[in-house]
Amino acid sequence: MPLELWNTSFSPPCRSVLLTAKALNVDLELKEVNMMNGEHMEPDFLNINPQHCLPTLVDGDFVLWESRAICGYLVSQYGDDDSFYPSDAKTRALVDRLLYFDMGTLYHRFTKYVMPVMFKGQTPDQDQLNSVQEALGWLDGWLKGHEWAVGDTITIADHCLASTLATIEACGVNLETHTHLMEWLERCKNDMPGYTEVNVPGAEMFGNIFNKSGGH
Repeated sequence: MPLELWNTSFSPPCRSVLLTAKALNVDLELKEVNMMNGEHMEPDFLNINPQHCLPTLVDGDFVLWESRAICGYLVSQYGDDDSFYPSDAKTRALVDRLLYFDMGTLYHRFTKYVMPVMFKGQTPDQDQLNSVQEALGWLDGWLKGHEWAVGDTITIADHCLASTLATIEACGVNLETHTHLMEWLERCKNDMPGYTEVNVPGAEMFGNIFNKSGGH
């Protein structure tokens, strides 16, 4: 049976899974869910994932949600080696640290900035934007001195961060002061499999929604 991914194109977490699958040459049968129309609350999807969050992976009788867990699972289950999610304890810990940073700090702060504008019609909050810039500054420092997020090899940390950063960029957040981040993002655009194909359209869709809602 093919792997099913219930997903929505504009979602950065969904796109991180698509980037990981692309890197692994894993084919996914995409089940597009229109969250704007409430399709994530329909019985067919709730029977699969009662938490009704995206992305959700269905691999036979195994069901998994939370994007970063899905990325790790795909590497462990379908990767030819562990390069995208290294088994070495210290290297994996560095990858995990960036995954948790992306989820709990960078993406979290970004959503606190954009979601009130997109879904509540509020004016962009400069304090929230400053908080995003602070997180970007931390990431910029961590990217200094190596090609990718953890060393000189692409990992799932790059896939997850690239989906977040593409969306932040599409929403008009100024990245120019973060030199190392800009250099890394350019490498993602040029060298990461699937970046243009599966990441850019969804990021632009997200950015258009934000900008039409009164964002920058």
